[in-house]
Amino acid sequence: MYILYEIETPRLLLRPFEKSDADDIFEYSQSPNVGPNAGWEPHKTKRDSKNAVRSFIENQNVWAVVDKASNRVIGTIGLHPDEKRQNIRSRMLGYSLSEKFWGRGLATEAAKAVIRYAFNVWNVDMLSIYHYPENVRSGRVVEKCGFTYEGTLRKAFALSDGIPRDHVCYSMTREEFDKLYGY
Repeated sequence: MYILYEIETPRLLLRPFEKSDADDIFEYSQSPNVGPNAGWEPHKTKRDSKNAVRSFIENQNVWAVVDKASNRVIGTIGLHPDEKRQNIRSRMLGYSLSEKFWGRGLATEAAKAVIRYAFNVWNVDMLSIYHYPENVRSGRVVEKCGFTYEGTLRKAFALSDGIPRDHVCYSMTREEFDKLYGY
């Protein structure tokens, strides 16, 4: 079983979720610019956020991204089961961040810390990440972290609106991690 330990970066604390985090999640998860970019619908009620937090606590694969300056939860980052790679020790990196904090390098800071955690603590063999072609910001984070572009799965995923969307696919192997991150 995988365990989530706290991870500290210069500006962030990544920690397991607590029930009391639902209000912070609801504050940014209502935005139509956040959830759909990460593959989920904007939260319409606080119950949506409470259900999300309950799931994060139960599944033990998503951290709360806490801004140290305000001590508020401003996002999520997780190591999810990789549905596209089931025969190896692989996880899929996913994240979301309050749009109030976009453009500051925080997603990259959190992602690099979790990449190290995935390979050094969970001992994965491969880490994958996907984004929608129109989510250029996420694409920049992926590239800054050193993932290798694999290709685009056309019409691979649909939100509740039923419209199929492409998935731009990247991955990082243990060997690539060792080379890029110096371990």
